[in-house]
Amino acid sequence: MTKLAHFHGGLAITADKCANPIIDSSLPGELIYPLLQRSNNYALPIVKLGERVLKGQMIASANSLFSAPIHAASSGTVKAIEPRIIAHPSNLADDCIIIETDGLDAALSAIPCFDYQQETPENLRTKIHQAGIVGLGGAAFPTATKLSTEQDIHTLIINAAECEPYISCDASLIRQKAEGIVQGALILQYILQAKHCIIAVEENMPEANQALLQAINTHSIQLISVPAIYPTGGEKQLIQVLTGTKIPAKCLPTEHGFICQNVGTAYAVYQAIIQGLALTERIITVTGKGIKQPQNIRTRIGTPIKHLIAQSGGYNKKVQRLIMGGSMMGIALSSDEIAVTKATNCILAMTSNQQENKSAEMPCIRCGDCAAVCPVELLPQQLYWYGRSGQLDQCQNYQLFSCIECGCCDVVCPSHIPLVQQFRVTKGEIITKEKQAVQSNLAKTRFQNQQQRRAREEQEQLAKAEKRKAIIEKMKAASLAKKKSL
Repeated sequence: MTKLAHFHGGLAITADKCANPIIDSSLPGELIYPLLQRSNNYALPIVKLGERVLKGQMIASANSLFSAPIHAASSGTVKAIEPRIIAHPSNLADDCIIIETDGLDAALSAIPCFDYQQETPENLRTKIHQAGIVGLGGAAFPTATKLSTEQDIHTLIINAAECEPYISCDASLIRQKAEGIVQGALILQYILQAKHCIIAVEENMPEANQALLQAINTHSIQLISVPAIYPTGGEKQLIQVLTGTKIPAKCLPTEHGFICQNVGTAYAVYQAIIQGLALTERIITVTGKGIKQPQNIRTRIGTPIKHLIAQSGGYNKKVQRLIMGGSMMGIALSSDEIAVTKATNCILAMTSNQQENKSAEMPCIRCGDCAAVCPVELLPQQLYWYGRSGQLDQCQNYQLFSCIECGCCDVVCPSHIPLVQQFRVTKGEIITKEKQAVQSNLAKTRFQNQQQRRAREEQEQLAKAEKRKAIIEKMKAASLAKKKSL
């Protein structure tokens, strides 16, 4: 029996989770693919207007190590490449590839690799990159980049600790595809050459736990049940629970020999390597009191949210708010015209009754409850005041960027202060200030270089003038001497 550790703070949050079997989404009339991947990293379109594409065909390539290729989830015609509203906290519009589906669902031929151990880890990483796989827990960080670490990895952790309220897509995936998940974990372990592999499942997921036990069978994978405390599914929190190792702020788990991958990512790796399939679909939980028929849906990436809502029976009358992600870390959406992305794990429709429970914001009373539940051991109340007063340097001194925006402080705040919202705003201000400082320093450097160049040019001109003057004086002296000799 593995003795588990505990991280600081956290909350025991109860919420209804959909236990219905996975259903397949019907084919929408159009698929929408934002080119913005994550954190200002874009994919580059490689298709043209009017071009017919097939399911699994790459339609946009990675622009950097921090973006991933995008593939069509069905056959159809590229209808437009234009701005559409995307899933973003600012509800901004950005360039998207729009595919009008033809109903045929014609696909490219798959190229499976049945014996992955005959491939080098580098070749497997390349296949994973070309399949467009990213972290499906919500971060959407390119998996191939994460696997390309130069650090020695001793432990691979497959994260099935689905601690966010309402979300049940991982649990439903495990119940139906446990063998594929285990195979994906073994592939990842082979790529990393890790000695140990752990699959972490929350203790309130007995069916998923049993399915994994049967799938693991004789494989050297350890299955561990972890407490259903939010946010146990956080990368650093899960490592601490499983191993007792506390990853310091500003350090990555790879620096301590750990890599975490979401359970959905492990299954996507299995599909990419063993079945030769690109990442074109994922499981999404469509739930909340505002949905008539909550369910887990195998969805084509690019599907408009309204299509999934309709397939879930539509909205209840009191629906008031639509969220992509869970109730703790999700973002509010302005429209259900927005398409699901690789990072989408849940669509949550909140009702007016749920919204009425939120009281008006009041002044901070310095109770310290937010600090008591913070899993990163920050001082949220202090960060809040520094952020509100524009003391950005102090925010950084108090480790603002260590905040994982889990929302625990928001839940327990008796004054109902939207702390996480303020932290996001402050982070944005710091990032903007740093960019401006970089641009200012660049402009200053350019100006100084220009001044130095002009000074060198003036010195060169003076030197040339002096040289010409010396030559003229020498010529005059020679002429005068010649005249005297005559």
